[in-house]
Amino acid sequence: MGQQSKQVGCPSKLTNELIAKAKEYLYGGYKENEGQVIPSIAGLACYLGIARSTVYEYGKQDSDLGREFSDTLDGIMAFQEMKLINSGLAGDFNATITKLMLANHGYSEKQEVDHQSSDGSMSQKPTVIRLVGVSPDGADS
Repeated sequence: MGQQSKQVGCPSKLTNELIAKAKEYLYGGYKENEGQVIPSIAGLACYLGIARSTVYEYGKQDSDLGREFSDTLDGIMAFQEMKLINSGLAGDFNATITKLMLANHGYSEKQEVDHQSSDGSMSQKPTVIRLVGVSPDGADS
């Protein structure tokens, strides 16, 4: 009897050449691709000529190639984060867009709101609950 393959479905198109092209994108190729300012997953998908969902699927593959591709995706996100922070602080990027994009990296703006007035006039008053006993027949004693 022949040996059965454990792989189900079509073979992956993730190859060493595709990974090399993804790394090329990370290490500067993004600049030549439609004049991108920072690398992105969407930009990588366009650069490789594949769907963005395929990029994510390749990054999830449990193989040596999949892990290497996943490392490249992590590199893109790390480089993007660093570029957003530095260019945002330098004023080279639009502050609103930078803030929006940094939210994808776990950054958020927090505002603390004090719900009390300085003189205490707006502080919450305790609620008083009164229990009143009633007789079972409805007649009060």
